[in-house]
Amino acid sequence: MRILNREAVAEALSHAECIDAVEAAMRAVSRGDTIMPIRRYMDIPGHGGKFTLMPGYLGEPCTFGVKIVSKYPRSPDSPYGSHVGAVMIFDSQQGIPLALLDGSELTAIRTAAASALATRILARPGGATLAILGTGTQAQHHVRALSCVRPIAEVRVWGRTDAHARRLVRRLALPASVSARVCDDAREAVDGADIVCTTTSAAEPVLEGKWLAPGCHVNLVGAAIASSAEADTDVVTRSRFFVDYKASAMDQAGELLAAIRDGVVSESHIAGEIGDVLTGDVSGRRDDEEITVYKSLGVAAQDLAAAYAAYRNAESRNIGVDLTWD
Repeated sequence: MRILNREAVAEALSHAECIDAVEAAMRAVSRGDTIMPIRRYMDIPGHGGKFTLMPGYLGEPCTFGVKIVSKYPRSPDSPYGSHVGAVMIFDSQQGIPLALLDGSELTAIRTAAASALATRILARPGGATLAILGTGTQAQHHVRALSCVRPIAEVRVWGRTDAHARRLVRRLALPASVSARVCDDAREAVDGADIVCTTTSAAEPVLEGKWLAPGCHVNLVGAAIASSAEADTDVVTRSRFFVDYKASAMDQAGELLAAIRDGVVSESHIAGEIGDVLTGDVSGRRDDEEITVYKSLGVAAQDLAAAYAAYRNAESRNIGVDLTWD
């Protein structure tokens, strides 16, 4: 079994490689070639933490496994991100463990890769202005991943703490051909943007639908439980709305569920899964004026595909530690 810590995962799996792995996984999801029980949460009393369990099976590559994650409120200066955990994958034919990987780095890469995949198939081809709401690890990974699929020329960053937003811009270390600036408020960042990514820990909306320009594409990433929503109901109603997995969306997509509770949309507002667009079963963007939204919750198939890709690369490049059971 190969052990990959944070640095080894980053070395073994590029954003571009992960986008390809996630694409294959999302096709498998829509084909029904996966088993993905709904993720389960457990609150940790007295500490504000949550424990999450995400098991799954993926038909190709033939693997199964589980991601276990703890989510705790932490300051941006903490050496740990908000999500800390591990992913373990097994060979489906023999049932033997293949790899144990750092879950934080893998999740950051695969989540950004999933948004990049959605952006590639839903955003207008020439989209060059990217608005990032949020200043953490996911914000940084999203800029890098989306740069793989669109000619990003301007990055606008907004965060609730100005110092954190400025630190993110420094850490991005963008080439001279790409401009980056910190915005005073979320509306300023979003105004006229081609692509918007929400990567915050906000429980209440930080993005309003009335701010979105015609033709904009939005990736809703940060809120992963039914009681939280990064975007208001107008974002949902104004958009052609896509999800990674319908069953998860109807259980945990806070923005969609709020709009359903308000009676302004129904389950049929979901245009399709990303995999449906990839297979051609559902049309994606229909014109240049349409607003598209991808609601990212993350599914086990993405973790398994990303973990397997990292494992295969690590095996061929001798990255990480090889551990034998006997």
